[in-house]
Amino acid sequence: MQINFLGTGTSQGVPVITCECPVCKSVDFRDKRLRTAIHISVNGHSIFIDAGPDFRQQALRAKIAKLDTILFTHEHKDHTAGLDDIRAYFFAQGLKDIPVYATERVKAELKKAYGYIFQEKKYPGVPSIILESIEKDRDFYFKDQLIQPIEVMHGKLPIMGFKIENMAYITDANFIADDQKEKLRNLDVLIINALHHKKHHSHFTLEEALEVIEELSPKKAYLTHISHQMGKHIDVQKSLPDNVFIAFDGLILNI
Repeated sequence: MQINFLGTGTSQGVPVITCECPVCKSVDFRDKRLRTAIHISVNGHSIFIDAGPDFRQQALRAKIAKLDTILFTHEHKDHTAGLDDIRAYFFAQGLKDIPVYATERVKAELKKAYGYIFQEKKYPGVPSIILESIEKDRDFYFKDQLIQPIEVMHGKLPIMGFKIENMAYITDANFIADDQKEKLRNLDVLIINALHHKKHHSHFTLEEALEVIEELSPKKAYLTHISHQMGKHIDVQKSLPDNVFIAFDGLILNI
């Protein structure tokens, strides 16, 4: 399995427009963060988790030549605003239907935001997308690949993380129930969000994320969905346990 961190920033990205803080002015490439998303290559499958507003730029930068499916964590625009850009893959892959997995609530929001894609008489040139349903405690297969949904709370909004083989991806969370934590114990790799240091109503702080990591005991953990208020990559990394790493755009893991 190969994991490519396409983006590791918040809904505003880093640098933030108009901000003059040391992080936003940093020349370290690891402090430049597009909106959070990852790409997974596993058993011959090309899987994106989320397609935010930077999707086109991310796919071009990572030179990803194939898209088999997208798994959506939730409906917020920093995770869904790039769906239209899968048109290039649709054309390149012979106009074949592209399956997209989401909860019923997220599917409804996608249909609302992209009505022209899902209407019966489609506008010429739009991709053909098949919306597949996912549920909290129902594992599913994409072709021959088992995928396990993990429900986490984003403030008051239930959203999905995903476990694929012995790796799990959690973003935009500030609470994980005990029954869902049981799916996340003793992983090879846990990817989890850590916004910054101050308490937030819908995201783990760095300290809270570290507590979850210590409880779940993955071999390695990577932090994502990082705000400019976290501090510079080089400084924060020095403060972390040996098995915890700040992810950055373009980081590639081979598991």
